[in-house]
Amino acid sequence: MAGAKSGARRATKKPVRSGALVVAVANQKGGVAKTTSVASLGAAFAEAGKRVLLIDLDAQACLTFSLGVDPDAVETSINEVLLGKVDAVDAVISCADGVDLIPSVIELAGAEAQLLPRPGREYVLRTALEPILPDYDVVLLDCSPSLGVLTLNALTAAQGLVIPMPCEMLSHRGVGQLLDTVADVQRILNKDLEVLGVLPTMFDGRSNHAQAVLADVGERYGLPVLLPPIPKTVRFAEAPAVGRSILATSRTSKGAAAYREVAAGLLDRL
Repeated sequence: MAGAKSGARRATKKPVRSGALVVAVANQKGGVAKTTSVASLGAAFAEAGKRVLLIDLDAQACLTFSLGVDPDAVETSINEVLLGKVDAVDAVISCADGVDLIPSVIELAGAEAQLLPRPGREYVLRTALEPILPDYDVVLLDCSPSLGVLTLNALTAAQGLVIPMPCEMLSHRGVGQLLDTVADVQRILNKDLEVLGVLPTMFDGRSNHAQAVLADVGERYGLPVLLPPIPKTVRFAEAPAVGRSILATSRTSKGAAAYREVAAGLLDRL
């Protein structure tokens, strides 16, 4: 990306929003298809003609790897952006699925400790992204499986939240805690944050249990359920091996079709 902007800004007050719709994809439970959902929804938005930026906020860098970028070879990442060492525009990489990426590295694991003593630490990401929001239509934030400072930064920076959740009863555990955190964020840090809905993932339509969980989840939490549910398929595991999303590696699969339909529904709403 050409044209570096002036040094990274720090602020203790809430900056003004402009430009892209920012959506966090979060669930503090691991293995719920957060990264798959970010990569697939991002590709679906790009197919629809939107300018899309994906941001990897997990030190495990799974999104970065999934999009064909070697985290060990990354020179400028979201870690440097959050620590104020570079502007966000200088960390952007263009990827094969028609999306841009701000990658992650393992060093991001230490960023939380460095952000803790900083005034206005919850607003660091929001402030850092503000200059590049006019360049995009949609920004998706792939959150780490925790409710720490980085996830709070994502919720403070976002206008919308999508909660991926497998169609298994045990996956309900912890969603209530996440929603308590969201309520605190809405009250104290970001009154504009809206829970867009629960995204059912790893859905097995042949399973009575999965059907029961799908029927229960919306009523249990009083939230919209983003449909259709994302089916369980080995195609999702194959895609990261070639650094692409399922929309590129298995275009006509049920999984690709489901993510396209969810993306279209979100665009209609937003």
